Amino acid sequence: MPFWVLLVVGLAFSSVGFLMYIYFFSVGYGFSVAAIGAALLIAYGGRMGIPEILLCGLLVFYGLRLGTFLLYRDVKSDGYRKILNPERDRSRGMTLGPKLAIWISCAVLYALMTSPVCFRLQNGAKADAMLWVGFAVMLSGVVLELAADIQKSLAKKKDSGRFVDTGLYRLVRCPNYLGELVLWFGVYLTGTTAFASLWQWIAGTLGDLLIAYVMFSGARRLELRQERNYGEDPEYRAYVRRTPILLPFVPLYSVKKYGFLIA
Repeated sequence: MPFWVLLVVGLAFSSVGFLMYIYFFSVGYGFSVAAIGAALLIAYGGRMGIPEILLCGLLVFYGLRLGTFLLYRDVKSDGYRKILNPERDRSRGMTLGPKLAIWISCAVLYALMTSPVCFRLQNGAKADAMLWVGFAVMLSGVVLELAADIQKSLAKKKDSGRFVDTGLYRLVRCPNYLGELVLWFGVYLTGTTAFASLWQWIAGTLGDLLIAYVMFSGARRLELRQERNYGEDPEYRAYVRRTPILLPFVPLYSVKKYGFLIA
């Protein structure tokens, strides 16, 4: 399957963002990844072994889980709908040009992120130890993100007005973003023993670097929003001082000063 097919699939399924622009990189993100995984299963299913099926199946599961979770949260969560209201207003006022730019940029990103799996299948690479290592890392990331989302949902049901500092949120303040970093690093690892050209190395590496940038930008955006909501709370300030924002055991407690991380 050529790279441009990944791009077309990403464009098709992220187009939900024309309803509201943040869907380009939320709901559209999840469903694009799931659709790319499904497309790879269809294209290479007859030549896949169990490891490759598991690899693509995990992309499908991850994408469907994420897209469904985000859509359900947007529809059912009163608190999150309040957060989305300014974004809805901004989306209504956004002209077609910026929306097209975001749409295309997101589709390119999703194609790059999933390209290591595509290149492995396209090159007919045999299942090796790195495939299994990468799959294990991917699975760890999916489980981490799923657990973080569940823990946050349960905590918000108990007290919707308080920040979450229990469970995985004791380890880092953005464990769901950490799960994303782990997942996509695992995807990248699966391709490192299968890349067959400089282009494939560039595409796979760029995809992993770009999603890392997106996750740090998301962490900055969340930090700024939480400061507005909880900045006067002494418990929150103590939590921020002792808990790294994204990387466990790395003393990086704030990224708000890094303006290159677009929030």
